[in-house]
Amino acid sequence: MVNTDGQLFTIEGVAAGLIMLMTAYIIVGTTSLYTPGDSHISDMQLEQMGTDALRMMNIPNSSATSGESTLQKVIKNNDTSQFSQTFLSFANKRTGGIDDNLQFSADYYYRNNLANSVNRIHFTESRIPTGGEHAMRVTQWVQVDNSAGTMPAGVDTRVQAVLVEVLVWRD
Repeated sequence: MVNTDGQLFTIEGVAAGLIMLMTAYIIVGTTSLYTPGDSHISDMQLEQMGTDALRMMNIPNSSATSGESTLQKVIKNNDTSQFSQTFLSFANKRTGGIDDNLQFSADYYYRNNLANSVNRIHFTESRIPTGGEHAMRVTQWVQVDNSAGTMPAGVDTRVQAVLVEVLVWRD
């Protein structure tokens, strides 16, 4: 027949098994990291597309007599329509399929020697941001020759580096 020693060993075995399962569950649950896998990847891709577009605009034009890049010319001449057209053309192109739908808002920063300050000029945007966009910031330093004084008032008439800052978001 069955004696009490066998029943105790069975209960002890079942309890030990449950303890081992609970321990394994707790260890696996505390060492696993649960992160949303694609949230930061799309941000990095958006930032890279904006950076690439600004870099391509800042490549010097070897066929022009001045050798200025497109970005230098549009900042120097305050040509907002050329900036919009070129930036969106570079940023929205894809290798296959339909074009992307990126939007932007561009500013640039310059140093005013007389006031000893750094000032910002809102340059242009593809559409006015509402504040709900998830935008990425991309920047590019540009050396601009404002000797002719074609830039907006307040910008020193000299050669200087300006920081072009563009907020890029997907519509």
